Amino acid sequence: MSGRAVLWIGFAVAHLVVALLGLYGMGWPLGDLVTYRVWAEEADLGVLRMGIDAPWVYPILAFAPMAAALALGHEWYEQAWLVIVTGLDAIAFAVLLGRGVLARGRRIAAWWWMLFIVLLGPVALGRIDAVTVPFAVAGLLFALGRPRVAATLLTVGAWIKVWPAALIGAIVVASRRRSEVALVAAALSAGVLGVSLLAGSGLNALGFVGEQTGRGLQVEAPGAVPFLWMIAAGDRSHRVYYDRDILTYQLAGAGVTEVAWWSTPLLVVGVTAVVLAGVRAVRHGATAGRLLAPLSLAVVIVLILANKVGSPQFATWLIAPIVLQAVLARRRVLVPALAGLGVALSTQLIYPYLYGWLLIADPALVLVLTLKVALLALLLGWALVAVWQAGSAPERRVGRPVGAARSAGEE
Repeated sequence: MSGRAVLWIGFAVAHLVVALLGLYGMGWPLGDLVTYRVWAEEADLGVLRMGIDAPWVYPILAFAPMAAALALGHEWYEQAWLVIVTGLDAIAFAVLLGRGVLARGRRIAAWWWMLFIVLLGPVALGRIDAVTVPFAVAGLLFALGRPRVAATLLTVGAWIKVWPAALIGAIVVASRRRSEVALVAAALSAGVLGVSLLAGSGLNALGFVGEQTGRGLQVEAPGAVPFLWMIAAGDRSHRVYYDRDILTYQLAGAGVTEVAWWSTPLLVVGVTAVVLAGVRAVRHGATAGRLLAPLSLAVVIVLILANKVGSPQFATWLIAPIVLQAVLARRRVLVPALAGLGVALSTQLIYPYLYGWLLIADPALVLVLTLKVALLALLLGWALVAVWQAGSAPERRVGRPVGAARSAGEE
């Protein structure tokens, strides 16, 4: 049996295991799909079209997979969703494996991706973020060889869930063909907005921009860790409560509102600092092949660490940059690969299996969340060092991106 066939078997097994955990495992790991189904059914019945008739927390293209999952009917919505996500993952997996001789870096990236989703568990497939992962993986793989294809994929992903826009920004900084990427992204975004306006959305098409601003500090957010330790130590002036308007658990108490408010400026400052580090690297001669993966990873981690929401599915944002790092520079992927797997495992331990213990600030679960945040900080530190070194050290051979000349070779 060929190595490529073994990888496809691994792909099938990993997705089957995670799907079964989602359908039959402990907790309510596919709970978000119930909300997606309600939105899809309301639109199907002509009652309400989210993002068109009312502001929505997601960009407008997020409705496409939600509606598509109704194809098998109400009773099979979860199964249809899992099939859709698995199919999209399969396309990106095929792009990763490529044609011809299968390089070692691509094998490492493929196995790592499958192990990551198993360690992350049901949220790896059962959230809208899961739909964006294959767009992000394929987009970054195409970024160096076919930037216009990359821009198309990532822009579509960003109109499903905003975060892939950060990858577009990283490509604009790192690539010599940045103008092509920016123009494609702008043109496609204008097209999406135009169609939304024709459908009668008005400003609702951009409702996702403001929907997050009124949220408080979610219990899984990195900024919640100090308050959870205070509760665990017996502080009764802080508490965890359920917000019925946005259907999530948040924190209340002295200082919580301030931390939630400052998270947005901190995010802006953090992203700006990472971008400036990338610009500095480019000006010092860094090539896109060495810069793009760590720059993408750094931007994504800032989005996670400075986020007041902290949902478990945010861990999936790590997949595409680390996969690209494995493909382009497998000898420099050990630290991010292991840290990323640690983030995935700690995330699944917290949600869905032991989430109730986190809600009462059990010290063991608060420690797990603390370790997860520490691993993310380690990843950010590694990525920033790699970005800095990309503009300071002689370029080594890196792997061949999709669409690049074969003569470039792979490590």
